[in-house]
Amino acid sequence: MKNYKDLTASVNSFESFGLVDGPGIRTVIFFNGCLLRCKFCHNPEMFKKQLNNTNVSELVAKIKRYKPYYKDVGGVTYSGGEPLLQVDFLIELSKALKAEGINIALDTAGVGIGKYEEILDLVDLVILDIKHLIKEEYKDLVNYDMTEFLKFVGVLKKKNKNLWIRQVVVPGIHDNAEYMKNLVSYLKTFNNIKRIEFLPFHKMGDEKYNQLGINNCFKNKSAMDPIKCQELFDKYIKPNFEF
Repeated sequence: MKNYKDLTASVNSFESFGLVDGPGIRTVIFFNGCLLRCKFCHNPEMFKKQLNNTNVSELVAKIKRYKPYYKDVGGVTYSGGEPLLQVDFLIELSKALKAEGINIALDTAGVGIGKYEEILDLVDLVILDIKHLIKEEYKDLVNYDMTEFLKFVGVLKKKNKNLWIRQVVVPGIHDNAEYMKNLVSYLKTFNNIKRIEFLPFHKMGDEKYNQLGINNCFKNKSAMDPIKCQELFDKYIKPNFEF
Protein backbone atom coordinates (compact mmCIF):
# COMPACT_ATOMS: atom_id res chain seq x y z
CA MET A 1 0.00 0.00 0.00
CA LYS A 2 1.32 3.42 -0.93
CA ASN A 3 2.35 5.51 2.08
CA TYR A 4 0.61 8.87 2.21
CA LYS A 5 1.12 11.53 4.83
CA ASP A 6 0.03 9.80 8.02
CA LEU A 7 -3.04 11.86 8.89
CA THR A 8 -6.18 10.49 10.51
CA ALA A 9 -9.79 11.63 10.49
CA SER A 10 -13.12 11.04 12.17
CA VAL A 11 -15.55 9.49 9.68
CA ASN A 12 -19.15 8.71 10.56
CA SER A 13 -20.04 6.56 7.57
CA PHE A 14 -19.09 5.60 4.03
CA GLU A 15 -21.65 5.27 1.23
CA SER A 16 -20.41 3.14 -1.66
CA PHE A 17 -22.92 3.96 -4.40
CA GLY A 18 -24.29 7.44 -3.80
CA LEU A 19 -26.50 8.83 -6.56
CA VAL A 20 -27.59 12.25 -5.22
CA ASP A 21 -24.44 13.90 -3.86
CA GLY A 22 -22.90 14.95 -7.14
CA PRO A 23 -22.97 13.63 -10.70
CA GLY A 24 -22.77 9.94 -11.53
CA ILE A 25 -22.08 7.12 -9.10
CA ARG A 26 -20.17 8.41 -6.11
CA THR A 27 -18.51 7.25 -2.95
CA VAL A 28 -19.74 9.58 -0.19
CA ILE A 29 -17.64 10.05 2.94
CA PHE A 30 -19.52 11.54 5.90
CA PHE A 31 -17.12 13.36 8.24
CA ASN A 32 -17.99 13.97 11.90
CA GLY A 33 -18.11 17.43 13.40
CA CYS A 34 -19.95 20.67 12.62
CA LEU A 35 -19.83 24.17 14.09
CA LEU A 36 -23.41 24.89 13.06
CA ARG A 37 -26.50 23.76 14.91
CA CYS A 38 -29.07 24.11 12.17
CA LYS A 39 -32.57 23.85 13.55
CA PHE A 40 -33.56 21.74 10.55
CA CYS A 41 -30.55 19.36 10.63
CA HIS A 42 -31.45 15.68 10.23
CA ASN A 43 -27.95 14.38 11.08
CA PRO A 44 -27.39 15.46 14.72
CA GLU A 45 -25.26 12.36 15.30
CA MET A 46 -22.50 14.17 13.37
CA PHE A 47 -22.55 17.37 15.42
CA LYS A 48 -19.47 16.39 17.43
CA LYS A 49 -16.13 15.20 16.10
CA GLN A 50 -15.54 11.70 17.43
CA LEU A 51 -12.26 9.83 17.80
CA ASN A 52 -10.26 9.50 14.61
CA ASN A 53 -10.97 6.13 13.02
CA THR A 54 -9.32 6.12 9.58
CA ASN A 55 -6.27 7.39 7.71
CA VAL A 56 -5.53 8.52 4.16
CA SER A 57 -4.05 5.20 3.02
CA GLU A 58 -7.02 3.20 4.28
CA LEU A 59 -9.54 5.47 2.59
CA VAL A 60 -7.68 5.58 -0.71
CA ALA A 61 -7.46 1.80 -0.81
CA LYS A 62 -11.16 1.50 -0.07
CA ILE A 63 -12.15 4.13 -2.64
CA LYS A 64 -10.03 2.60 -5.39
CA ARG A 65 -12.14 -0.57 -5.22
CA TYR A 66 -15.10 1.44 -6.53
CA LYS A 67 -13.21 3.39 -9.19
CA PRO A 68 -14.51 1.24 -12.10
CA TYR A 69 -18.07 2.33 -11.29
CA TYR A 70 -17.31 6.05 -11.52
CA LYS A 71 -16.93 6.05 -15.33
CA ASP A 72 -16.45 9.57 -16.71
CA VAL A 73 -18.69 11.54 -14.34
CA GLY A 74 -18.67 9.82 -10.93
CA GLY A 75 -16.18 10.06 -8.11
CA VAL A 76 -15.91 10.88 -4.42
CA THR A 77 -17.96 13.36 -2.38
CA TYR A 78 -16.89 14.75 1.00
CA SER A 79 -19.95 15.36 3.18
CA GLY A 80 -20.89 15.43 6.84
CA GLY A 81 -21.23 17.02 9.29
CA GLU A 82 -18.85 19.61 7.91
CA PRO A 83 -15.82 18.15 6.13
CA LEU A 84 -13.97 21.48 6.17
CA LEU A 85 -13.34 21.07 9.90
CA GLN A 86 -10.85 18.33 8.97
CA VAL A 87 -9.29 20.30 6.15
CA ASP A 88 -5.69 19.08 6.56
CA PHE A 89 -6.90 15.53 6.11
CA LEU A 90 -9.03 16.55 3.12
CA ILE A 91 -6.04 18.18 1.45
CA GLU A 92 -3.88 15.07 1.75
CA LEU A 93 -6.71 12.75 0.75
CA SER A 94 -7.50 14.95 -2.25
CA LYS A 95 -3.90 14.94 -3.42
CA ALA A 96 -3.94 11.15 -3.31
CA LEU A 97 -7.26 10.89 -5.14
CA LYS A 98 -6.23 13.37 -7.84
CA ALA A 99 -3.11 11.24 -8.44
CA GLU A 100 -5.54 8.39 -9.16
CA GLY A 101 -7.57 10.55 -11.54
CA ILE A 102 -10.65 10.54 -9.29
CA ASN A 103 -13.21 13.36 -9.43
CA ILE A 104 -13.85 15.10 -6.08
CA ALA A 105 -16.94 16.97 -4.87
CA LEU A 106 -17.14 18.92 -1.62
CA ASP A 107 -20.57 19.15 0.06
CA THR A 108 -20.27 22.01 2.55
CA ALA A 109 -22.01 24.76 4.45
CA GLY A 110 -18.84 26.83 4.00
CA VAL A 111 -18.04 27.04 7.71
CA GLY A 112 -14.66 25.50 8.34
CA ILE A 113 -11.32 26.49 9.84
CA GLY A 114 -9.58 28.02 6.84
CA LYS A 115 -7.21 26.76 4.12
CA TYR A 116 -10.08 27.28 1.67
CA GLU A 117 -7.85 28.14 -1.26
CA GLU A 118 -5.81 24.97 -0.81
CA ILE A 119 -8.76 22.60 -0.70
CA LEU A 120 -10.69 24.36 -3.47
CA ASP A 121 -7.70 24.02 -5.77
CA LEU A 122 -8.04 20.26 -5.38
CA VAL A 123 -11.79 19.68 -5.75
CA ASP A 124 -13.77 19.61 -8.99
CA LEU A 125 -17.23 20.53 -7.70
CA VAL A 126 -18.62 22.35 -4.67
CA ILE A 127 -22.11 21.58 -3.39
CA LEU A 128 -22.94 24.64 -1.28
CA ASP A 129 -25.70 24.59 1.33
CA ILE A 130 -27.51 27.90 1.68
CA LYS A 131 -28.98 28.45 5.14
CA HIS A 132 -30.27 32.03 5.04
CA LEU A 133 -29.27 35.30 3.39
CA ILE A 134 -29.80 37.79 6.23
CA LYS A 135 -27.11 37.76 8.92
CA GLU A 136 -29.50 37.93 11.86
CA GLU A 137 -31.78 35.23 10.44
CA TYR A 138 -28.80 33.07 9.55
CA LYS A 139 -27.49 33.20 13.12
CA ASP A 140 -30.91 32.45 14.58
CA LEU A 141 -31.32 29.45 12.28
CA VAL A 142 -27.86 27.87 12.70
CA ASN A 143 -26.63 29.36 16.01
CA TYR A 144 -23.45 30.66 14.39
CA ASP A 145 -22.22 33.93 12.93
CA MET A 146 -22.32 34.33 9.13
CA THR A 147 -18.78 35.73 8.85
CA GLU A 148 -17.04 32.43 8.09
CA PHE A 149 -19.58 31.50 5.42
CA LEU A 150 -19.00 34.84 3.70
CA LYS A 151 -15.25 34.29 3.87
CA PHE A 152 -15.58 30.88 2.22
CA VAL A 153 -17.91 32.23 -0.48
CA GLY A 154 -15.40 34.97 -1.28
CA VAL A 155 -12.72 32.36 -1.96
CA LEU A 156 -15.19 30.16 -3.82
CA LYS A 157 -16.09 32.98 -6.22
CA LYS A 158 -12.42 33.77 -6.73
CA LYS A 159 -11.69 30.15 -7.66
CA ASN A 160 -14.73 30.00 -9.96
CA LYS A 161 -15.38 26.33 -9.19
CA ASN A 162 -18.24 24.36 -10.67
CA LEU A 163 -21.07 24.80 -8.21
CA TRP A 164 -24.28 23.12 -7.12
CA ILE A 165 -26.58 25.03 -4.80
CA ARG A 166 -28.76 23.35 -2.19
CA GLN A 167 -31.50 25.16 -0.32
CA VAL A 168 -33.48 23.41 2.39
CA VAL A 169 -36.92 25.04 2.30
CA VAL A 170 -38.41 25.36 5.78
CA PRO A 171 -42.06 26.42 6.06
CA GLY A 172 -42.48 29.84 7.60
CA ILE A 173 -38.84 30.75 6.90
CA HIS A 174 -37.97 30.24 3.24
CA ASP A 175 -41.33 29.65 1.54
CA ASN A 176 -42.21 33.26 0.83
CA ALA A 177 -41.81 35.65 -2.08
CA GLU A 178 -39.40 37.98 -0.29
CA TYR A 179 -36.91 35.24 0.54
CA MET A 180 -37.20 33.65 -2.89
CA LYS A 181 -36.58 36.92 -4.71
CA ASN A 182 -33.58 37.64 -2.51
CA LEU A 183 -32.27 34.13 -3.15
CA VAL A 184 -32.50 34.58 -6.92
CA SER A 185 -30.67 37.91 -6.70
CA TYR A 186 -27.97 36.38 -4.51
CA LEU A 187 -27.41 33.36 -6.72
CA LYS A 188 -26.99 35.63 -9.73
CA THR A 189 -23.79 36.93 -8.12
CA PHE A 190 -22.19 33.54 -8.91
CA ASN A 191 -20.95 32.78 -12.43
CA ASN A 192 -20.50 29.04 -12.18
CA ILE A 193 -23.76 27.47 -10.94
CA LYS A 194 -24.47 24.19 -12.71
CA ARG A 195 -27.45 23.07 -10.67
CA ILE A 196 -29.87 24.33 -8.00
CA GLU A 197 -31.80 22.00 -5.71
CA PHE A 198 -34.64 22.76 -3.32
CA LEU A 199 -34.91 20.20 -0.51
CA PRO A 200 -38.17 20.24 1.46
CA PHE A 201 -37.69 20.22 5.23
CA HIS A 202 -38.67 16.80 6.59
CA LYS A 203 -39.12 15.12 9.96
CA MET A 204 -37.00 12.01 9.41
CA GLY A 205 -34.37 13.15 11.90
CA ASP A 206 -36.75 13.56 14.83
CA GLU A 207 -36.09 10.11 16.29
CA LYS A 208 -32.33 10.72 16.23
CA TYR A 209 -32.76 13.75 18.49
CA ASN A 210 -34.80 11.64 20.90
CA GLN A 211 -32.23 8.86 20.96
CA LEU A 212 -29.30 11.23 21.44
CA GLY A 213 -31.06 13.38 24.03
CA ILE A 214 -30.49 16.52 21.97
CA ASN A 215 -33.00 19.36 21.96
CA ASN A 216 -34.98 19.36 18.72
CA CYS A 217 -35.79 23.02 18.03
CA PHE A 218 -38.17 22.12 15.20
CA LYS A 219 -39.90 19.26 16.95
CA ASN A 220 -43.28 20.91 16.51
CA LYS A 221 -42.68 22.38 13.06
CA SER A 222 -44.50 20.71 10.19
CA ALA A 223 -42.65 19.22 7.24
CA MET A 224 -42.48 21.24 4.04
CA ASP A 225 -45.02 20.20 1.42
CA PRO A 226 -42.91 18.77 -1.45
CA ILE A 227 -45.46 19.96 -4.01
CA LYS A 228 -45.30 23.54 -2.75
CA CYS A 229 -41.51 23.28 -2.65
CA GLN A 230 -41.47 22.30 -6.32
CA GLU A 231 -43.89 25.09 -7.15
CA LEU A 232 -41.51 27.61 -5.57
CA PHE A 233 -38.66 26.19 -7.60
CA ASP A 234 -40.68 26.36 -10.80
CA LYS A 235 -41.80 29.92 -10.11
CA TYR A 236 -38.53 31.50 -8.99
CA ILE A 237 -35.60 29.36 -10.12
CA LYS A 238 -36.59 27.99 -13.52
CA PRO A 239 -37.33 31.38 -15.13
CA ASN A 240 -33.98 32.78 -13.99
CA PHE A 241 -31.49 29.96 -14.48
CA GLU A 242 -30.82 27.52 -17.28
CA PHE A 243 -28.81 24.34 -16.84
